[in-house]
Amino acid sequence: MQLHELLDPSFVTRQLMVRNEDVVFVKGILEASEGLCALFAERGGDLTLLAPSSRAAELDAVLDDLRVELDGVLGARAPVP
Repeated sequence: MQLHELLDPSFVTRQLMVRNEDVVFVKGILEASEGLCALFAERGGDLTLLAPSSRAAELDAVLDDLRVELDGVLGARAPVP
């Protein structure tokens, strides 16, 4: 599925940019977090994450930790329009 097919007001999106070699690590962490979010990688380490609004705080905490550990960059946090 494409990201635009999943967009709904009951979801939030987040952007995380990491080095290309860190993408598999990020994917592993998120997959171990049972249903936390879906990950979309359009190119390299430019990641878009889609999560239920009810899990936004949990996702934000995980992404903050990953940002620090991997020296990543988080994009603006906003609900899905």
